[in-house]
Order: sequence, then structure tokens, then C-alpha cells
Amino acid sequence: MGGGSPNNPPPLLRRLSTDTFLNDTSQHATEVEPSIAAFGSTLVSVFQLGRFFDGGASDIGFATSIDNGVSWQTGVLSGITVFDGGTYNAVSDPSVAYDRAHATWLIASLATLNSDMVLVSRSQDGLNWSGPVTVSTTPDADKDWITCDNSQTSPHYGHCYVEWDDPSTNGLFWISTSTDGGQTWSRAANTGNLATGLGGVPVVQPNGTVVVPASDDAGGQMIAFISTDGGSTWSSSTIISPISDHFVAGNLRNDALPMSALDAAGVVYVVWPDCRFRTACTSNDIVLSTSSDGMTWTSPVRIPIDAVSSTADHFLPAIAVDPSTAGSSAHLTLVYHEYSDAACAELTCALSVAYVTSQDGGTNWSAPSQLAGPMSLDWLANTKLGRMVGDYVGAAYSSSNAFPAIAVARPNNLTVFDEATYSTTNPLIQARAVAAVERTQPRPGARSDHPPRRYYDLEHRYPRKPVL
Repeated sequence: MGGGSPNNPPPLLRRLSTDTFLNDTSQHATEVEPSIAAFGSTLVSVFQLGRFFDGGASDIGFATSIDNGVSWQTGVLSGITVFDGGTYNAVSDPSVAYDRAHATWLIASLATLNSDMVLVSRSQDGLNWSGPVTVSTTPDADKDWITCDNSQTSPHYGHCYVEWDDPSTNGLFWISTSTDGGQTWSRAANTGNLATGLGGVPVVQPNGTVVVPASDDAGGQMIAFISTDGGSTWSSSTIISPISDHFVAGNLRNDALPMSALDAAGVVYVVWPDCRFRTACTSNDIVLSTSSDGMTWTSPVRIPIDAVSSTADHFLPAIAVDPSTAGSSAHLTLVYHEYSDAACAELTCALSVAYVTSQDGGTNWSAPSQLAGPMSLDWLANTKLGRMVGDYVGAAYSSSNAFPAIAVARPNNLTVFDEATYSTTNPLIQARAVAAVERTQPRPGARSDHPPRRYYDLEHRYPRKPVL
């Protein structure tokens, strides 16, 4: 169970934004699914505003700090939905990246009208955003993610990449490339083996290799694929690891999706929830795998948040690495969600958010410190796939200081929600280690109890698996 200690008290939260939309088709005030990126002294967080029950939101909001998290300015992306000068009915799945070569911030999002399209909004300062550019031309799209090649020694410096999957084709992965700061995008390409899946999270190594960890179509494996030629072609997928995940209780919208980060040497870190170290798969840990080339991966290790005998369940992780550090000196921050009782019911589950840190590349980890909670699930936006804080949350380092972007809910005022995007008033404490990762073998009987399922954020068109 995450919690503060006398030497590591819980940090104070800072509310970044408020949902001010008034359309009667959304759940107000709700902000969900935050992502965050940093470059230099600037941090940009993006999130859904006014979540719809059937999928998507009224708009995408942003919160930007140009002074390493000391102060923040907030706004919304105009020109996307009908609620702010656009043509689309809803928008979701925001992610953000910085293109150093073109000095441009890019927000990718998923908008819906007759089909779901990947869009990109652009900004020179993280505060004033252009109207959206259409990226995807596939029949449908879901779970987009954006990243850029910011290494000045890379042969593909200034290339930016948007990845998504297409539920109309059983989750076929697509990737499009921009070389002009997101103004135009290439015709989308597939992997060499036409891999299918969900939740790809691309990163770019200093040598220009793009690595895309993802969950496969059946939800039974973490996979990855790469490009070494600036996005012209993509490899066949390789297996990172099988997944053994515990079904998260309480009708909380959640799945075993990966999150990724990169150190200064190009080592890729991937985390996801997994129950392999728990007897009979009674709850999830957060596990970590790494790779130096995107094709060969270490066996997953258990991040020691608590004892394997605990009743806590851990899920919805975000991983960040200080980009000025590497190898055995890499500084990592892991933000995650948890229940103290993995066997809770919807009326009794109490959701918390906590974090741990490592100063040695993930070998040893600090004691957990709580960020938010406990939250009752009925404080969260409701969707046809369960209560929602997001399919992901965010964490990023700005000038060697780590900041989270998380959805935090307060008690409802009758039928009015109070769920918003928060960070912290001060950087997350990079505490000393108290425990090492467990490199033991998985426990007997730790098979997944997660029924095969795949869902989509705008979940109304091409379900692949039964929605539970």
C-alpha cells in the first residue's frame, strides 16, 4: 500500500485545470486520461475534458508550465469538436511530444465523426495551439501515441511518429511520420508481420531507432517492433514477455497496457501490471523489462512496492526516466494506482495513487509515497466499460525533477462530479532505496485471471472481444 513516511511525506497536489464545458451530453466536471511531456524547463500535460459515457469527451484540455512546474497556464484545443469551433462529435486519447528540431509541441488526439481519426495540434510555445492536422487515413483508429526524435546526432533528427491501431482490422498497427514539425504526415505503414494489438507507446533512441512496445491482439503478450530508417519501414513484432494479469475489481476501466520511457543511453524501460509473482494470481504487481535495441528484452522483474503476501492490487502505471541519466545511474519514477484490497467490490473499492523512485536504473527502489486517495469509485466518470481515471496517466522529468499528471476525484456534489487533472506543487522526492527488484521465478499458479478482452476508447463500432 502506498503511503508517506516521516522522511518522505506525501507531496501537496496542484490542480491544473477545470472542466468548464456545459453541454448536457457529457459528464461534468470530469477530466481523465492525462499525459505529460517535458523539454527544457517546459512541461505540457493534456487530458480529456467532459467525458461521455459512450466514449470520448467534449474536448482536449492542456496545462503548460514554462518554469519547471512552478506555475501553470491552462486552456483547451479549439477547432476539434463541435463544442469549440470544430466538426467532430467527441475527442479522446491525448498524448503530447516536443519536436526539438522544429521547436514545436505536438498533441495527438483521437476524434470521431463517421469514423475515428488521429489528429495533431501544433504549438510553438505550448500555450497557443493551431487547428488540427489529420494524420490517419485508415478506416478507423484507436489508442494513438506520439513521439519525436530529439537527438541531434540521430540520422533522423526531427522525425516525429504517431502510432495507432485500427479496430476495424482487428487492431492492425499503423505508424505515420512527419519531417516538418507535424504539418504533414506520411502515408501510414504497418509492421513487417502485420501485427495487431493495442496501446503502443513509441520512444526514439539516440541512434534514431524507434521502439514501439505494445500489447498484442489477444492480450496475452507484451510485444515490440522497431524502425531503423526513420519510419520508412517497420520490423516484424517480437515478444517482450507473456502477460499474467489479475482482473482489477470494482468495475474500474483498466487493462494491462504498457507504458515506456528512455534513458540517455537509449535503454528502453517498459512497465505493466502483472500477477506472475503472486500465488494464484491474486493481485497485480508492476513489473519492469528493459531493452537496448527494442528486439531483445530482459525477463520482467517485480518492482517491490510491497510484499508479495500483501492484499494490495497495483495497476495503471506510468514510468519516467531523467533524460540526463543512464544505465546504473538512471533516475526513474514510477507512478501507479492501487487498491489496498484486491478483492474489493465496486461499493467498497478505494482507489489511491502513489509513486516509487529508483536512483540506479531500476535495481533498487524507494518506499512508496502516496499522491492521492483513497477515492470512491462513484466519484469517477462513468463509461460503458466502467469507472474511469484513464487508460493511462503520466509522469515526466523537467530539469531532473519529476512531476506526475494524474486524475484525482473528490466527493460528488449530488450529481456533479469533481474529477480533475492534478500534478504536485513540488517535484516528486527522489528518495533513497529500501528494496531491490525481485528476480525470482514466477509463483506457481500465477496464471492470468483476466478474461480475454480488448476495448476501444470510442467503443461503439468494432468490438473484438466481449466487453465485460
